[in-house]
Amino acid sequence: MPRPKRERTQILLRLDPRIADALRAWADDEMRSTNAQIELVLRDALRRTGRLPASRSDDQDET
Repeated sequence: MPRPKRERTQILLRLDPRIADALRAWADDEMRSTNAQIELVLRDALRRTGRLPASRSDDQDET
């Protein structure tokens, strides 16, 4: 059964080329898109700092 589509917000992000390269390599290592890797890292940082409560639906997107 397909998951319902979630609304997404587009954000223009300018990165230092070294950071972009490192993110791309990390994403490749974990078989994710660069976008999915950035979202995973941001979600983790937001949760660790108490700015985003844990949610089961978000956890499913991390695979």
